[in-house]
Amino acid sequence: MSKRDYYEVLGVTKGVGEAELKKAYRKLAMKYHPDRNKGDANAEKKFKEAAEAYEILQDPQKRAQYDQFGHAGIGGQGGFGGGNMDFDVEDIFSRFGDIFGGGFFGEDVFSGGGRSRSRGRRREPGTPGSDLKIRIPLSLEEIAFGTEKKLKVKKQLICSTCSGTGAASDSDFETCSTCNGLGEVRQVTRTMLGQMVNVQACPTCQGEGRIIRNKCTSCSGEGRTNGEETIKVNIPSGVSDGNYLTLRDQGNAGRRGGSAGDLIVLIQETLHEHFKRDGNNIYYDLTLTVPQAVLGAELEVPTLKGKAKLRIEEGTQPGKLLRMRGKGIIGLNRSGEGDQYVRLNVYIPKKLTDKERTAIESLQGNDNFAISNQTEEEKGFFSKMKDVFGG
Repeated sequence: MSKRDYYEVLGVTKGVGEAELKKAYRKLAMKYHPDRNKGDANAEKKFKEAAEAYEILQDPQKRAQYDQFGHAGIGGQGGFGGGNMDFDVEDIFSRFGDIFGGGFFGEDVFSGGGRSRSRGRRREPGTPGSDLKIRIPLSLEEIAFGTEKKLKVKKQLICSTCSGTGAASDSDFETCSTCNGLGEVRQVTRTMLGQMVNVQACPTCQGEGRIIRNKCTSCSGEGRTNGEETIKVNIPSGVSDGNYLTLRDQGNAGRRGGSAGDLIVLIQETLHEHFKRDGNNIYYDLTLTVPQAVLGAELEVPTLKGKAKLRIEEGTQPGKLLRMRGKGIIGLNRSGEGDQYVRLNVYIPKKLTDKERTAIESLQGNDNFAISNQTEEEKGFFSKMKDVFGG
């Protein structure tokens, strides 16, 4: 089943500003909020769908990728749960805690069982991993039709011995006595304007809420080790040099259970032996012999899909552009196919045998070869002939 357009989900247009985007999401979130629709599976689905759309569009980088590539641009991994809505509602409250807990819905708007503003939720464990960037060269054929690449990426992986916890065993943890497991401490400062409360990560446990008594010997308590992983990347058709795809959570593993960074795949378009690209169209230069240009011919020319026949009409002039429909690049989001244009040139030999020279000389004075018979289109041909022979 195809995914709905994120702008359509939120009921906004593509150029929507940050404030209007947030307002639109607030409206849908209030309408389909679980506390207002207990036991309603359809409402929960719409609540998650709106959250996924907002999670992408509120981020300028992800939004730019989505605008350019659609759902393919976020690698099928944008939004919560990899874009398949297989995530818990609590993930939404965790991601948008400042929105749901900071008056986004208003104070006590859901009476009886609503989520408290200060639930005392402990910070996420560990430290997030860093993003990775990798450049992959793509041929024009791969760009034209899309491709799947398997990339060997050297990165930090979750420690297989401790499963990323950093501890020798599950029993080697104890709650941090400084923050009582919250991962944060509050400092109250009295000023002339009243009390100022500053919340910061606990300096004892670095915001994790717990202390490791015995560290894992494989990773020295880091919860991650250096290694290599093979990652599949689906490249959509129609990408361009300098475009990039972001694969969520495919970067370096986080420290001690922290979330993984992203893998940013930068597209590098390699030069092609035969073709030059212009958007979704491609150009190919074909040189004809004089007999082929004069008499016409049916030739096989290379295309991105293999060899194809091309009809050369009699009296074809140098510089003429022939169009081969649908032989170009498939656009992003399957938005149509470009064309292949064949630019024709005519090879004029510089050295002739006596027989060839006699044959050419016999044409002088022939009405069909008189310059006065040329059309506007053909004037360029005779100018080139003049340049070649130095006339």
